Amino acid sequence: MANITVRKENTGAQMARPEWDATRWARDLLRWDPFREMLPATIEYEALSFAPAFEVKETQEGFLFKADVPGVAEKDLEITRTGNRLAISGKRESEREDKTETYYACERSYGTFNRSFTLPEGIDGDHIHAELKDGVLTLLVPKMPEAQPKKVQIKAKGQAVQ
Repeated sequence: MANITVRKENTGAQMARPEWDATRWARDLLRWDPFREMLPATIEYEALSFAPAFEVKETQEGFLFKADVPGVAEKDLEITRTGNRLAISGKRESEREDKTETYYACERSYGTFNRSFTLPEGIDGDHIHAELKDGVLTLLVPKMPEAQPKKVQIKAKGQAVQ
């Protein structure tokens, strides 16, 4: 999985991040729109995109994907696999209806998102399981039985050692 950073342990909500991440800085700079900050809150200005956070980890059974998608309905999510590419897309629509209301803060993001991941060899693509519960999308991409780790017995002087 070339496009996923491998972490050997999960330290929870207090994950240490480097002080300066050039990739994050460049991404944030390209998303920044100085003119958006000057618009009055009553003018409709569509957010660039809704980008849910993903967590991907490998277990003995397969690969577990979790995404925070609060406010996204099941009908607005689409998950497809083409070869070794897993694509997840969806949308969260704005709840605004009354144009006469005045917004003093509008920090929630709405719009569509598209994420794709390269899956490794040895996955069972026919048995991918997806579940949406409490605003968390969980996907389990199982490994083929022959790709799962197997314990190898060591023999010493004709006897099996555990």
